[in-house]
Amino acid sequence: MDYVKLGSTGLDVSRICVGCMSYGEPDRGNHSWTLGEDQASPLIRQAVEAGVNFFDTANVYSDGSSEEITGRALAQYARRDEVVIATKVNGRMHAGPNGAGLSRKAIMSEIDNSLRRLGTDYVDLYQIHRWDHDTPIEETLEALHDVVKAGKARYIGASSMYAWQFSKALYTSRLNGWTRFATMQDHYNLLHREEEREMLPLCLDQGIGVIPWSPLARGRLARDWDVTTARTETDEFGKTLYQESDREIVDAVGQVAEARGVTRAAVALAWVLRHPAVSAPIVGMGRPQHLEDAIAALSVDLTDDEAATLEKHYSPRPVAGFR
Repeated sequence: MDYVKLGSTGLDVSRICVGCMSYGEPDRGNHSWTLGEDQASPLIRQAVEAGVNFFDTANVYSDGSSEEITGRALAQYARRDEVVIATKVNGRMHAGPNGAGLSRKAIMSEIDNSLRRLGTDYVDLYQIHRWDHDTPIEETLEALHDVVKAGKARYIGASSMYAWQFSKALYTSRLNGWTRFATMQDHYNLLHREEEREMLPLCLDQGIGVIPWSPLARGRLARDWDVTTARTETDEFGKTLYQESDREIVDAVGQVAEARGVTRAAVALAWVLRHPAVSAPIVGMGRPQHLEDAIAALSVDLTDDEAATLEKHYSPRPVAGFR
């Protein structure tokens, strides 16, 4: 496993981050395709034994059961100081007022709930799960600063938003002497490259660690375009992200992979890792092969000609994934 500093922090993270949205009780939350504890725990163990030290989840994943499963597995297979645990806050966790969002009340309640579910005294990275249009960013940032000062989080991060919003958050923190966002978890892959226009250059300039979600485009880049899975058939959010013309890009990934003698997933991840702003793509792991493919990507050094082949069919599109 390779390791890298997370942005301009001193934190060492594996170049692959395991995304734990795939883990959760299928009868809790909105995702019936998730893996319960008996299936998820061996996969987390495999990742730890392979040298992965970076795991990302969220309070809203499977109604909190993703955090519970992830926390118990990591407590069993790793020492707390050896792993970097990231979680997120914003999504609705209970009905009625104050059940979601980034108000001070929500943040202070949800950090304690996440710590309880994860079975730890602190998280290494506490992220806002999208922008909250109903709460002043000053309120959110001061609350996050207090979470850090209370020792409940080591670093804070943000996720998909416009670059102007992220810039506003960064300068607001600096003006007030509050803890600054250290990371950006955004939607970046061969089928969605709009982040190259403003967000990735901003992150490079400001020393922000980029940890892209869905680097394999919900698995579309790892298989033939027409192949479906239980997740693709039921993932309503995922259906909003990509378009029919992306078939040509998926085909190009297959061509490069065949010529290389590696998997499509390895090629698509190698392309994401190629960008100098990217610290560690977040990879979902539903089978042992998924981690093997991700690790293989670390050894795939794409040529400029191969990258051009992968990129040539891309067309500009509206940003997707902000909700």
